[in-house]
Amino acid sequence: MSEYNIAVVGAGAVGEEILRVLQEHHFPAREIRVLARSARTLTVAGRNYAVSVTTPESFDGIDIALFAGTEGEKGAAVVFGPEAVRRGAVVIDNGADFRMHDAVPLVVPEVNAAALQSHQGTIANPNCSTAQLVLALKPLHDAVRVTRVLIATYQAVSGAGGKAVDELKAQNCALTESRAISAPGPAFPVQIAGNVIPQIGGFDENGYTSEEMKLVQETHKIMGDDSIRVTPIVAARVPVFVGHSEAVYVETERPLTPAEARRLWAEAPGVAVLDETGGEDPYRAYPTPLFAAGKDTTYIGRIRQDLGNPNGLNFWVVSDNLRKGAATNAVQIAESLITQNLLGKR
Repeated sequence: MSEYNIAVVGAGAVGEEILRVLQEHHFPAREIRVLARSARTLTVAGRNYAVSVTTPESFDGIDIALFAGTEGEKGAAVVFGPEAVRRGAVVIDNGADFRMHDAVPLVVPEVNAAALQSHQGTIANPNCSTAQLVLALKPLHDAVRVTRVLIATYQAVSGAGGKAVDELKAQNCALTESRAISAPGPAFPVQIAGNVIPQIGGFDENGYTSEEMKLVQETHKIMGDDSIRVTPIVAARVPVFVGHSEAVYVETERPLTPAEARRLWAEAPGVAVLDETGGEDPYRAYPTPLFAAGKDTTYIGRIRQDLGNPNGLNFWVVSDNLRKGAATNAVQIAESLITQNLLGKR
């Protein structure tokens, strides 16, 4: 088996998870080069990594560069991604900077791995909430065509980074000790502990947030169908550390029973059904963020026929946002590039 030189850019929560997933998947890596803003030693799953400062020369000899996702004009992928490609690497970016570029494939391998064939050196990982949504939609769309989607997301604080996790921990401690929380921290506009915040990202002129619009735009691109009417009801931040949850309503061209949907999902890669509401095991009745944490699978439950529309179906989707929503999907893209023999072909 061929082996590849890998760079992991970013040593935060997602970067650490990428390193963990590379180990768990036994990825054929000859070298794993960890890069960040500052040099240090990082230990992940019992293995020590020497973290080096990111420079253009860091990408010499690299086959695949996995960027953990800092965004914006000074984000790592914007600053170093083109240079990494110029030096021969394929860039897989977890950030939002390249997702909607026409020349950049936006990929969830179980849904649209064929899109990788058109890559020109840069590939985008979708937003975490979009990744689990399209995994649930794909089998239904292939069978009966999804025409409309209504979605509300309940997103863990880890989606906002390590500082957001620290903020929730500190606020939880303050509440436990009956101490006042005098002001919100830097991660959220209001207190997150014991609260739900119906805002992720800034608002546009129509009152939707940037996080909500990602669900529309990225779903259309990944599914390859702009005619699907996607309405993001709300993207809310909840006081959960890991795991995004979604309440989804879909309309299809013909009626689809819950039993048919369960069968389609049972045969689909990357998803599993937990919907034994009449059983005795509460962990089989429906998925929760805590259940999904640390797993690569996206779980679907609470599957019901809509009461007002015979062509409507309601269900609940849960996934680990740091795994399938970020690190695992990025590693799976790298694995698909190898399987399709697409490294160095652009």
